[in-house]
Amino acid sequence: MTGHGVARLLPWAGLEGKPCFLHSDGTGYVSRVADNIESVQLGMAGELLDHAAELLADQKATSDQLRFLLARMNEALTDVKRIADSRGARLPASDIDPDVIDGQDWAVLLDQVIDP
Repeated sequence: MTGHGVARLLPWAGLEGKPCFLHSDGTGYVSRVADNIESVQLGMAGELLDHAAELLADQKATSDQLRFLLARMNEALTDVKRIADSRGARLPASDIDPDVIDGQDWAVLLDQVIDP
């Protein structure tokens, strides 16, 4: 939902590849279409990961097959990143410091792991 006053990055590009944004409460027709497209894109990305695992395990896979797979993986990763950017931008602001876990600074925790 975009009830926080943030425009939603839609899962498709506009003219000349420019990003499309939607200003709404997240309940309208275009929001539902965007939700459906995101769902399809994420599902296809998951299926592509399964195919990639199979193809990479196949010792007889050709360079053309791998190149084609890499091109499709690039497209899928682009879609997934756009979805993540869109959803992340719509999250409410957090008071939590991402550099602190359970009251301890990341640097302190990392020092403890590296030099116990």
